[in-house]
Amino acid sequence: MKITKHLLPTCLAFASLSAFAWGQKGHDVTVFIAENHLTPTAYTNITELLDGKSMVYWANWLDNASHTPEYAYTKTWHYKNIDDGENYADAPLHPDGDILRAIHQQVEILQDPKSSKGQQQLALKILIHLMGDIHQPMHMGHASDLGGNRWNVKYFGRDSNLHSVWDSSVPESAHKWTYTEWNNQINRATSDETEVILADGCPEKWGLETFLICKEVYSKTPEGTKISYDYVSDWTPVVENQLLKGGLRLADILNDIYDPEYIPANNFVNK
Repeated sequence: MKITKHLLPTCLAFASLSAFAWGQKGHDVTVFIAENHLTPTAYTNITELLDGKSMVYWANWLDNASHTPEYAYTKTWHYKNIDDGENYADAPLHPDGDILRAIHQQVEILQDPKSSKGQQQLALKILIHLMGDIHQPMHMGHASDLGGNRWNVKYFGRDSNLHSVWDSSVPESAHKWTYTEWNNQINRATSDETEVILADGCPEKWGLETFLICKEVYSKTPEGTKISYDYVSDWTPVVENQLLKGGLRLADILNDIYDPEYIPANNFVNK
């Protein structure tokens, strides 16, 4: 396995509410970490595909696009709802799709040589966003409370909800960093640590990993919880790890697709 750093200077109601994962900062962090692990060949091919814009430029595009008529079909692609008492593997499938199936679909488009440039551009913009979403715990939340949107808590004395807390509140309280500073501080996995992160190389495994974190979040954050400094301190390492994992896994997928010499960590992308 090689990782070459290219360093650069539910329901529809859930979708209509705040379905943003990590907030804008978190998505920027995930995608910038991925950019820093692209091989030179993959970076060149992706930059050409995106007409010279970086992946970070598009990191949050889907959150806005999903609320427009043209891309409304992607609303349910940001998450997979699993209610309390349901098993991860047996949870009912949303008829309009979910994040696991959407990631598979975008990868298939990107690896298909018959896909047009426009199709590839759209698939890439969707994929880079969903790879952030699938690592945000509340995007595996309950349908009954709209992924934590109706799970009311107090955040440093003000009314909030569990989804919003995990979108932005905890990450922003943890570190007042730019996305480049986040990358500089958390993108420090050793080769062995990176190999472990990339070993579980498919959406189903990433989703299960996130689901198990989500269950713990619900358990340790009962409705009405008064969240303060101790909560931020306890959960900051999880936020950091999830952002890092999303970035490393996104880079592995894209290197496999856009660099024929790349040796992937897994066989998720079928060539």
